[in-house]
Amino acid sequence: MMKSPTLLIFILFTGCASIVYKATDFESLYGLSAPKQRLLTPEEVSLSQQQHKASFYKDIKPILDSRCVACHGCYDAPCQLKLGSIEGIDRGATKQMVYDSARLKAADPTRLFTDATDTADWRQKDFYPVLNERSDSTVANLDNSVLAKLIELKRLNPQPVSGKLGKDYDLEIDRTLQCPTVEEFPKFQYEHPKWGMPYAMPGFPLKEEYTVMQWLQEGAKVEPLPPLSSRSVAAIVKWESYFNGSTPKQKLVFRYIYEHLFIGHLHFKGHPDNEFFQLVRSKTASGQPIKEINTVRPYDDPGIGGFYYRLRPVTETIVDKTHFVYELSDQKMQRYDDLFFKTDYEVTALPSYQPEVAANPFKAFIELPVPSKFRFLLDDAEYFVTGFIKGPVCRGEIATESIRDQFWVVFTQPGKFYPKEVAKALADNNQILGLPGEEADKIGLFGFTKYDDFGKQYLKKKDDFINQVLLKNQGYSLENIWDGEGNNQNAALTIFRHYDSATVTKGLIGDTPLTAWVVDYPIFERLHYVLVAGFNIYGTAGHQIASRTYMDILRQDGEDNFLRFMPAMERQAIYDSWYMGKDGLRTADALFSIGHETQVKYQTTDYKKEFFEQIRQRLGKASSAVDSINRCQQDTCIRANTTQVQQRVDSEIRKLAKLKGHELGAFPEMSLLRVKTGDPEGDLVYTLLIDKAYSNISKMLSEGSRRLPENDRITIFPGFIGSYPNFFFSVEEKQLAEVVNMIRNARTEIDIDHIYSKFGVRRTNPEIWQQADWFNEQHKVYRGLEAGLLDMSRYDNL
Repeated sequence: MMKSPTLLIFILFTGCASIVYKATDFESLYGLSAPKQRLLTPEEVSLSQQQHKASFYKDIKPILDSRCVACHGCYDAPCQLKLGSIEGIDRGATKQMVYDSARLKAADPTRLFTDATDTADWRQKDFYPVLNERSDSTVANLDNSVLAKLIELKRLNPQPVSGKLGKDYDLEIDRTLQCPTVEEFPKFQYEHPKWGMPYAMPGFPLKEEYTVMQWLQEGAKVEPLPPLSSRSVAAIVKWESYFNGSTPKQKLVFRYIYEHLFIGHLHFKGHPDNEFFQLVRSKTASGQPIKEINTVRPYDDPGIGGFYYRLRPVTETIVDKTHFVYELSDQKMQRYDDLFFKTDYEVTALPSYQPEVAANPFKAFIELPVPSKFRFLLDDAEYFVTGFIKGPVCRGEIATESIRDQFWVVFTQPGKFYPKEVAKALADNNQILGLPGEEADKIGLFGFTKYDDFGKQYLKKKDDFINQVLLKNQGYSLENIWDGEGNNQNAALTIFRHYDSATVTKGLIGDTPLTAWVVDYPIFERLHYVLVAGFNIYGTAGHQIASRTYMDILRQDGEDNFLRFMPAMERQAIYDSWYMGKDGLRTADALFSIGHETQVKYQTTDYKKEFFEQIRQRLGKASSAVDSINRCQQDTCIRANTTQVQQRVDSEIRKLAKLKGHELGAFPEMSLLRVKTGDPEGDLVYTLLIDKAYSNISKMLSEGSRRLPENDRITIFPGFIGSYPNFFFSVEEKQLAEVVNMIRNARTEIDIDHIYSKFGVRRTNPEIWQQADWFNEQHKVYRGLEAGLLDMSRYDNL
């Protein structure tokens, strides 16, 4: 890469400059601002290579991905500045807030790639540039770039290289953001000299900074993306043809499938691991450029008579917090055919897009067979449950504050429990299965009461229905639990909450939880339409409150189902242990068919533990490996397919997993542990998850007052769980026993600080970026197709 004398002088000598609060008249110096053409022609690409200019995809994007996208990759990116694609960089930033719990009027959505077609459109939506959009010169390209100024500001004011960051840095998740334009930057620089980029992290290594600055100086140009392979084009044509079938049955089925797949990343099985697509509605047919219909919700009226389902390539950086994968294959297409087209039923009319119908899947898709819809969801249950809590929203306390920190989920067996009677009951009661999305963003602050009442009515009618169809003293048995058809490990899931995010993983991970859900079809469908299809992050406070309170109804529905498998006389006591101090809470009355004794046979009084041991036996190959770290019952447990080094490390890690309550005070909610084995390629990763205990989780406020830290537990997972590490620990294998002992005995802030200093990787540590790079590389090794870049925005200042 050719060095620029101008740029080198700029980098070396601005470090000696003093900061002076002086406004600049950019218009007089550099002319009017207007979006620029950044895409190079093939001829310009060739010339750029001959001149050794910086390449966006080869030189710049890897740096931005590893240093900037760690915080700037989602709706929660500061100032909505998304740096994972040239489209996001060129769009720039805005002072508008995405997250606003007090919003009385819905905001216009600002979804990258969806709500505007080019940079000029984003300027009309109050986004301002962070790249130069004035006259083109080497000086102007740097002086007019907010991005360049923020990187420079970090170098001018480097942060400490040890200890904790001081109070100059605000790391609260809901902090007031400063989003300066280039004209406002002198004032920002004067008031916040330590707030350069990367924020509250070490600056770029000089070589990386030079490379980025050279690209900015050269006009921030970008070469075209390579075209899709002929194999991918053929797969797109095949699937778009399939999704756009013309019969009424095809139209109804693929509307249903679209409303469930629109949020995720679709991948053609066997294709490259970095190739993903999103299913969208387009005004244009297959083979033409996509013109997306940008409705707020997938079931909103498209506004035109005919549209097409299209597969749009995902071109921005894959970040773990928004990444969950649904695979398309010949087998999947055959499964759709078996479920929906080889089943005997008739579609007499297509549903309207009126909200009272479209927002209620029990009305809109009443003619699709219930067992087919349920099996469609169960086939990829991890994907669909992940959608409730992991997606482009990125800050999901609406969903997560209504769930426990760790709990298990299993499902009812489709078609097992009086299927004809169930289908009729759902059809007859589809009015009270209505959801807050029916009123979209017009719902008032107290509009939640209507849908909460609907939910409570449904719980009562469901309990009455179960009591009517079951014979006396003939309650639920293990046969009522979905067996994964013998090999589908989606049959049992664990959900971990990490404050305002959460993670879903296959298998029953961790110790036996306080609570569990047994999810039936109506619960599964409503969860999706409340939290995914019907949720609008740009919506009003009324919409957000209604979504949150309805989650309480759904949680209790799943818990009531679980209690029906417990001994009848124990159900109330178990329920009361979940909702201590519940007087005045909004949760509905507990309804769990007390008159019908479970058919599950128990040999002990540890009913929950014994129930799930029987579940594992029922699932067989559909159950993942037994958790030998958190539930080891012998002196020694050996994890399958592990080396002697892993077995030695596991043995020490188990001692850590036995800590409880106040012994866990040194840990943040979710941290990553690197165990150094002497061979960097052989170093091991463990995720440490603190399962916080609460007296109950039915209130929307005062979560801290419901904490029971003495009941906290830790779950340790070999590998990765979670997208937002709060901290990194790096420990030599031979130091593990010392670490466990120090953590167990840590009682004072000095004790805890000593642990962080000796074994932790603080924000001030100059090696934090190398550690983050290593964890991201290992993430790919451990999780492959499912891996995305980890997010550093929740990294604690410990």
